[in-house]
Amino acid sequence: MKAPRFKTLVLFPVVAVVTAACIPTPEELETTPVKVQTPKGVVTCQLYRHDRVTWDRAIDLPATKMSVPEADAYCRQEGQRRLK
Repeated sequence: MKAPRFKTLVLFPVVAVVTAACIPTPEELETTPVKVQTPKGVVTCQLYRHDRVTWDRAIDLPATKMSVPEADAYCRQEGQRRLK
């Protein structure tokens, strides 16, 4: 009975490491940053692959006129626009 349990304990970390190595990081999916004109100024967006719009974020924004969540929303909108 102890042998199968031991094999499971040994194989689980190996499977976990192999699986994690296959998952791309956001940095591996980055595209060239784009500038988006908004009513409050230009926002520079870091967009990711077309199927990763939820990761899109602002990397530069007019800080005195706009909050980070607002700038991120413009970037996600730009990512959605490019999906079409």
